Amino acid sequence: MTELSPAQKALAAFNERHELCGPFDDDWVELCLAAALEAVANQVVPYEKAPDLMRSPDLERLAQRQHTRTQLLAIAAELRGTTTTETQQQ
Repeated sequence: MTELSPAQKALAAFNERHELCGPFDDDWVELCLAAALEAVANQVVPYEKAPDLMRSPDLERLAQRQHTRTQLLAIAAELRGTTTTETQQQ
């Protein structure tokens, strides 16, 4: 048997879940998108604490990465109907 592509695996998981649990809630799309954005934020721009001593260009890059992370988490929070703080704690 051939290995399934990521898209085929996702479709199979969706079909299996639907068969086991029935239809999704009305806001399932928003919740899935929020979870995907949170995963992107955690993988692409993970939370970083600034070290005590950091050069200015490095500090600027860190600030930009954290700003990007905050924006992604804010979109996820809006999709979930929660605050950014609640989203970051999950």
